[in-house]
Amino acid sequence: MPTVLQSGGLRVVIYPNDHRPAHVHVIGNGCEAVFILNGPKGPSEIRENFGFSRREVSRIAAMLDVNLPVLVRAWERIHG
Repeated sequence: MPTVLQSGGLRVVIYPNDHRPAHVHVIGNGCEAVFILNGPKGPSEIRENFGFSRREVSRIAAMLDVNLPVLVRAWERIHG
């Protein structure tokens, strides 16, 4: 599972054998959330949340949105 970004103790992961649409798993602090990327212009969108607070989800979404072009390129590189 390639870690494509790290920030504030969180890992942003793209699983090689995962499904579309393009999305990332954010893992940290004993929690995990899945965000759909919605292309390089976004915004990212929460799909599933396992343990992060609403405040943390908002902070994570903002971090992902700043890095969307990089994350979309990583998804395309991993999934072709």
